[in-house]
Amino acid sequence: MKRFHYLCLKTARWSSWPLLLVIVCFLLTGYMITGDFGLARWVEEKQALALHKLLHIPLLVLLFVHIVPAAYLAIRRWGWFNHDLHSHKPNPESVTD
Repeated sequence: MKRFHYLCLKTARWSSWPLLLVIVCFLLTGYMITGDFGLARWVEEKQALALHKLLHIPLLVLLFVHIVPAAYLAIRRWGWFNHDLHSHKPNPESVTD
C-alpha cells in the first residue's frame, strides 16, 4: 500500500507542472481571443481560438490526473479511510467495569 501512496504523491506533484503550463496557455489564448491586455497583436483571433480549443482536452486530462490522487491522499490524511479497523486496539482507559 505504501507504493500506491508514493505513486499517488508523485503523480500529483509531477502533474502539477504541466497543468500549470496548460492553464497559463489557456488563459493567454482566451485573452488573445478577446483582445484584452494587448495580447491580440501576438496572434490572430482565429489562431488563438484554434489553440484555445486544442487546450480543452489536455486541461481536463491533467486536471483529472492531478485532482484524483491529490484528493485521495487528502482524504486519507483526514482519516476518512480507515482500512485498519480490525487492527485497532481499544483504549484500556475507556473500558468500564
